[in-house]
Amino acid sequence: MGERSDGYVALLIVTMNQRTWSTADFESMSWHDCHVHGLRIAEGQYGAGELELDLDYILEWKRVSDRITFFIVPARLTFHEVTNLRINIDWATPSAALGPIPLAGVERSSEVSPRYTATIWRLAVNWPAGSIEFEGAGFTQAAWGREVESEQQVLRQSERSAG
Repeated sequence: MGERSDGYVALLIVTMNQRTWSTADFESMSWHDCHVHGLRIAEGQYGAGELELDLDYILEWKRVSDRITFFIVPARLTFHEVTNLRINIDWATPSAALGPIPLAGVERSSEVSPRYTATIWRLAVNWPAGSIEFEGAGFTQAAWGREVESEQQVLRQSERSAG
């Protein structure tokens, strides 16, 4: 995080010109406060499949003086060779309204079993509390819309265009 003389502070920057990402980019990415608008499960071979999330990916958090703005792009985050999927999000207990799901982040870990070492992915949900967890080989993410500067961390439907 660095501050310039004009008051600009870059809090999080992913290369703005980049339109696709993969597992190799994981360490340089953050999904904190990115909002999920849709979820798709696609059947694959041998019981594994793909888990696709339609989300607003925050490319950059920018603070100028006392104001924070976000550069956001609609993107598809696809996890490959997914197995053992668990989705645990409870909208009923807090009487939560349905809307885009804000992520707290994406975590990756390894779990050694007698037959193989699994990569475990955990997508923590901010509110309502919950998570999406699974084993998976990796991910690809592709921006499909234009970048939008917003004072909100989530795009309006009209801003989620392919333009």
